[in-house]
Amino acid sequence: MPPDLSTEEVSRIAKLSRLSLTPDELQLFSRQLAGILGYVEQLQALDTTDVPPTSHPLALTSPLREDDLRPSLPREDAVGAAPEPDQEAGFFKVPRVIGG
Repeated sequence: MPPDLSTEEVSRIAKLSRLSLTPDELQLFSRQLAGILGYVEQLQALDTTDVPPTSHPLALTSPLREDDLRPSLPREDAVGAAPEPDQEAGFFKVPRVIGG
């Protein structure tokens, strides 16, 4: 049976979380939190004595391809195709996105 949570308790938790809740939300969250706590009580009642700890529920295999070395785009081509290139320095200017 889920524990009863009063709207005052949920209001206190919301205040600690810096949330502003309407009276309807307080009622809804009281029911939802009570349901969650009831489910946690059910989980705590399970005997897990012989269950090994699990660090991850799925096998950790990589679906990615192997890294293969291959030639990259020559720097001159990359810088030459960029806006306002500086070929000597190997850099190019980009539009300002912060503080502009």
